Amino acid sequence: MKKDYIFKSERLGFRNWNKNDLNEFAEINADLEVMEYFPNPLTTSETSEFIDRLQKHYDNKGYNYFATELLETGELIGFIGLAYQEYQTKFTPATDIGWRLKKSVWGNGYATEGAKKCLEFAFNTLNLEKIISVFTEKNIKSEQVMKKIGMKKIGTFKHPKLKKHPKFETCICYEIHRTDWQKIT
Repeated sequence: MKKDYIFKSERLGFRNWNKNDLNEFAEINADLEVMEYFPNPLTTSETSEFIDRLQKHYDNKGYNYFATELLETGELIGFIGLAYQEYQTKFTPATDIGWRLKKSVWGNGYATEGAKKCLEFAFNTLNLEKIISVFTEKNIKSEQVMKKIGMKKIGTFKHPKLKKHPKFETCICYEIHRTDWQKIT
């Protein structure tokens, strides 16, 4: 079955979300290990609302945290992509790069591979000038991906959307500018 991917990397396909993704994505969002650095796992209803927001974001911006599949099998493994963020910090508004992958595919380099391809899309297709990425301070694995794709730490802050969750409120922001990305590719 041929899929209509927006773009592909060597092993991954990136596409917009659809309602058929709900059950698989809800399983990922309900996994306590996957959601370790978030205040709560998501219910199926919350995942459905998240998919709705992602679809609207794509309609408005031409990108989102893309549904990400293994090209070899078509398996949905989570998301890797971009989302415009407007919450109030000295780093925003800006386009964020992020990822959330099911535990069974961790350790295969998919987050790094996919994030590199999303940066290429952001800079070459969308013509964005800067991408940020934010993580809670204990999420070292995400920080490692940010370093691998050439991002640099620009600061620590209290995330305004996490005020009710002090355990997660302190976040770190990384960024990469198009000119810096062009030097490393």
